[in-house]
Amino acid sequence: MKKILFLLHDLHHGGAEKVLVNLVNHMDKSRFDISVLALFGGGVNEQFLSPEVRLLHGHARMIPGNSHIMKLFSPRTLFRHYIKEKYDVIISYLEGPSARIVSGCPSSKTKLLSWIHSTQDNIRQAAQSFRSPVEARRCYARFDHTICVSQNVADHFQSIFSLNPPPEVLYNTVESDVILAKAAERIEPEIFCKEEFKLVGVGKLMQSKGFDRLLRIHKRLLAEDHLPVHTYLLGEGSERKHLEQWIQENNLQRSVTLLGYHTNPYKYVAACDLFVCASHAEGFSTAATEALIVGTPVITTRVSGMEEMLGANGEYGIITENDEEALYQGIRDMLTTPGKLEAYRARARERGGDFCTERTVAAVEEMLERL
Repeated sequence: MKKILFLLHDLHHGGAEKVLVNLVNHMDKSRFDISVLALFGGGVNEQFLSPEVRLLHGHARMIPGNSHIMKLFSPRTLFRHYIKEKYDVIISYLEGPSARIVSGCPSSKTKLLSWIHSTQDNIRQAAQSFRSPVEARRCYARFDHTICVSQNVADHFQSIFSLNPPPEVLYNTVESDVILAKAAERIEPEIFCKEEFKLVGVGKLMQSKGFDRLLRIHKRLLAEDHLPVHTYLLGEGSERKHLEQWIQENNLQRSVTLLGYHTNPYKYVAACDLFVCASHAEGFSTAATEALIVGTPVITTRVSGMEEMLGANGEYGIITENDEEALYQGIRDMLTTPGKLEAYRARARERGGDFCTERTVAAVEEMLERL
């Protein structure tokens, strides 16, 4: 049996964090002894970990300025502080501090794996959690293997670090059966109005997700096109107050609803007419994958992973250029072209069937056995 440790910053409400829980819960426990080390505890996704997966904490709660504090110590010092046991494989799950810590492993017998979720555009961006670009290159070169969540993420990462061997692409694990079961659950009847076009966005309320430009598009659809739209945002984050203030200033309280974080977002996504990804950057959007599984049409900006998910020519969803005007035009076209929403709803269901839990988990297990 292989002893595996997954190390990440925390298990708060994020797509990558939820994907990790899905993965470790479904891995074969007769072949893998699995531990998850969250540097900072208290994340909402901790409750969903299987009892068969051991959860460890570096600290009970988040420490303000932790990434700057960690730079004061060498990777090896950090490794010895946080990782007390011996493992066959240690996985840095997500970029940043976890990669720096894992790279400090002193044992040549332990296989080190880096799991990259976000597109890194340049060495400066990729080295933010390191003391310097030189240190970032040295640390990532220590890993035996690198996994990326999409081909686009892999291409960008390889162009920066020139790794040998080059990164391997493995898609995120989603619990397709659970998602479909939860999508069928009842919704509070007062939340949705049948006479409206219901748009939904899902994710942390942070600048990179582009929810501000989705709300500006929402306002144009109402004011310029006179379309009966209602936009729902599922998630929490640092931008919530700014979004709430903008909604109030523009008198959109009746047509925009911030639903907050829900352990079952699927029933809301399934009840909406269109899933909108307005992000400036993504790795491989878990939320968009889940929308396909429940059969909700997807429109997205051109971010990493979307061509792999939806087809280069938009066979399974609409991909616009990554700017506000293009996304507005795409949403308006989806809502006003007769039969288009219905057609893409059928295509979403077809593509959603490809994201089978067993298939993605088996690919990860095979990779770990190869190590």
